[in-house]
Amino acid sequence: MKQAIRTYGVQLALVGVAAVWGGTFVTVKDAVARYPMYAFLTLRFAIAVLAFVAVVPSALKLMRLDTLKTGVLAGLFLTAGYVFQTWGLQDTSASKAAFITGMFVVITPVLQAFVLRRIPHRTTIAGVALAVTGLWFLSGGSADSWNIGDTRVLICAFAYAGHFIVLGSAGERHDARPLTLVQLATVGIASAVISLATEPRGLPGDAGVWFALVLTGVFASAVAFAVQTYAQRTLSPTKTALILIMEPVFGGVFGYFAGERLGASGLVGSALIFLGMLVAEVLGLMRKPGEQPVELEQTIEGPPILVEVEDGG
Repeated sequence: MKQAIRTYGVQLALVGVAAVWGGTFVTVKDAVARYPMYAFLTLRFAIAVLAFVAVVPSALKLMRLDTLKTGVLAGLFLTAGYVFQTWGLQDTSASKAAFITGMFVVITPVLQAFVLRRIPHRTTIAGVALAVTGLWFLSGGSADSWNIGDTRVLICAFAYAGHFIVLGSAGERHDARPLTLVQLATVGIASAVISLATEPRGLPGDAGVWFALVLTGVFASAVAFAVQTYAQRTLSPTKTALILIMEPVFGGVFGYFAGERLGASGLVGSALIFLGMLVAEVLGLMRKPGEQPVELEQTIEGPPILVEVEDGG
């Protein structure tokens, strides 16, 4: 009985993580409309670093020089992802941004296949086809409905894919705790350098901005990672992926309550992107042992990502 309660508790906590991640799209969009973008990212990740060290103090003790190097490289891709996502939110809706960002689930194995020069698995191909079709519907089915904000968020999805490829190739040799800390710090430092050079200085005087900073820095980073790390030791990869892949759905729901409306075409597109993510991600975890992909250890916001590796060669 205790084990069942614990399992359901972990699943409920993961749903909470997915909901927090989905909610950040609306809160960040609102915050950067009232406070400089790079300054926001600087404060967000400064808070995230402090909170992460408080939640996972062993991250500092486990730090190694090679972990630092890998973390900085992954952190630069992560910086690009957050910059383009936050920048894109200034010109597109939070709902669209959530689902376009989710495209990195299908972009990652495709880019990995190009790097390894191997044909992706049929579930990946099917997932990509569904997601790309969904992207077309999400854009309204015409180039006129696609805006610069959507393009920036799509670049973010490619940056996230590059980030996970770095983690899949080099990150597997390192402990996730110090590796995560270095990535968070890299985003914060890079954002601070740009902010100091291009933006006015000063702390936000808006309670809504501070709410967004606490939500994203503490709950969407430090606490969420701690929950996910524990969950991945308790639940199967399939259950974990199935729950966390709900992030863009929560993003769409929060966007709806914030007054955003995707319309019929947008809803169809969102559903197809989500279905593509399910096919590429969850069905991939259900393959027979000889076809099982390698799961990358998750360190930052977002659902677990699979990178396909063929046996041998």
